[in-house]
Amino acid sequence: MSEQARRRPHKPYRRPQKDPVRMLAFEALRAVDERDAYANLVLPPLLRKAREKGDFDGRDAALATELVYGTLRRQGTYDAIISACIDRPLREVDPPVLDVLALGAHQLLGTRIPTHAAVSASVELARVVLGDGRAKFVNAVLRKISQQDLDAWVAQVAPPYDKDAEDHLAVVHSHPRWVVSALWDALGGGRAGIEDLLEADNERPEVTLVARPGRSTTEELAAVTETLPGRWSPYALRMAEGGEPGAIEAVKDGRAGVQDEGSQLVALALANATLEGPDARWLDGCAGPGGKAALLAALASERGAALLASEKQPHRARLVERALAGNPGPYQVIAADGTRPPWRPGSFDRVLMDVPCSGLGALRRRPEARWRRRPEDLDGFAPLQRALLTEALSAVRVGGIVGYATCSPHLAETRVVVDDVLKKVGGAELIDARPFMPGVPALGDGPDVQLWPHLHGTDAMYLALLRRTV
Repeated sequence: MSEQARRRPHKPYRRPQKDPVRMLAFEALRAVDERDAYANLVLPPLLRKAREKGDFDGRDAALATELVYGTLRRQGTYDAIISACIDRPLREVDPPVLDVLALGAHQLLGTRIPTHAAVSASVELARVVLGDGRAKFVNAVLRKISQQDLDAWVAQVAPPYDKDAEDHLAVVHSHPRWVVSALWDALGGGRAGIEDLLEADNERPEVTLVARPGRSTTEELAAVTETLPGRWSPYALRMAEGGEPGAIEAVKDGRAGVQDEGSQLVALALANATLEGPDARWLDGCAGPGGKAALLAALASERGAALLASEKQPHRARLVERALAGNPGPYQVIAADGTRPPWRPGSFDRVLMDVPCSGLGALRRRPEARWRRRPEDLDGFAPLQRALLTEALSAVRVGGIVGYATCSPHLAETRVVVDDVLKKVGGAELIDARPFMPGVPALGDGPDVQLWPHLHGTDAMYLALLRRTV
């Protein structure tokens, strides 16, 4: 060693600094990955705790939210880019390292955070949660990523559209290939429609309020928070970005709620479908967590009808009870299996069966679901969906109406289920659902209805209305 090297002072070790925003975002991503948690359930308590500790203000909460949801929405694209920047298969990189890299990639390619700040903040996070050794790896990869913008990277890592259209769309719009294929089949049409849909899936959804009829009004809600009118539902209001629905008194006491406009439209269509004879007993056969049940209960109360809300899972039945608490009209909440119901056949005039499904219609709200679901999952839902619709047709009286709904546009969960049950069970007919969504455009050829994020600004809710004939 030279004399000069011996005399050069050693750099003192600097402890990594914890950045509360990025630490929280990393913690949320780990919960999604390790515990199969949903970000919309994990994030609010983490943000609340950070506020209580005094670590966060409103801007910090907004950035943390963007980092979590933006990273999850673009995970497939970022994985392809990261893979192009490393010398090993992606599966050989530890998941916590991938989370830090994806967070860094989103800051570099999906936000306006300056390049040097995005890299340094991500490396500092890596030092805290991964250690100095792996932080060097993170630094090297992110510096490679920073050399191009998102468009340039996508052009490099996505196959050409004319060579493999589905794989191209999967990488560009960050959806699994099988989901792209399923959505395209359900949507029909050419490239423009599917690209519009996939882009809409990656947009942050608006928070939509419902003023439960007879209990609150849109005017009351608009007077206490900044909103825009709903697009289609007379009971809907769209909150301004950054609004806090939980701070609104009408929401706190259950006179209003947070409910996607597509969900409202499904409940309203069932309630407004033409019915001959008595209209006194309504059933929500899969009522958890209670949004549609609360709207149906309010509508039933105005007509002097009673709602029975049934939910198989006891903890979800308690959520339904909470949603319906204070409803002025008669209602009852029970924990019961809709495939082995305790009620007698022919007991109800209107029945809603919003069946468990893949959730592919709500990818805006639960972006991680696209990576969690597998094509074989649909095989698991299929028998349950058919059994629930069969029991719904049994539960309704002759002349009564059944609404089969699902938050999925996948044909295997929508039209195929309805067609199969009608062929097997008989004694029922499809009626045109479109007239009961007045003013809503682009509802297709009917008689069933498929709502779309890019066409209606709603979740991709499906509804078929059936009348029992025998």
